[in-house]
Amino acid sequence: MRRFLPALLLLAPAFPVMAAPDWSTAPAVTVTMLDNRFDPPAVTFRAGQPTTLVLVNRGKDMHEFTAPDFLHAAAVTDEQALSNNGGDIVVQPGQTVRVRLVPGRPGHYDLACADHDWDGMVGSITVEP
Repeated sequence: MRRFLPALLLLAPAFPVMAAPDWSTAPAVTVTMLDNRFDPPAVTFRAGQPTTLVLVNRGKDMHEFTAPDFLHAAAVTDEQALSNNGGDIVVQPGQTVRVRLVPGRPGHYDLACADHDWDGMVGSITVEP
């Protein structure tokens, strides 16, 4: 086997080795969920930058951070926080949920609370290059 190792190394694909994100220096983006609104209603991320999304529910009802296009395009470390096929994050009244993610492709994404969008609980997400 030893004599084949150099040949195997030559055949190995030359993919760059990605370092694990340094979560200790990752910025936090905080969204407070109040009854029928997000504060702030618009949030911005940088593509490829590890970020901690902090969701705080200060309302009396359960709220959802529903952003399937954004969440599906991101690399989410804390997948157990996702629900609805990875398209939203449920936050109970008085709860704070922290989700580590690396935003994907730049663009604009819709944000809503799936249970309260009819009452104006909508927002937007921008991922900058």
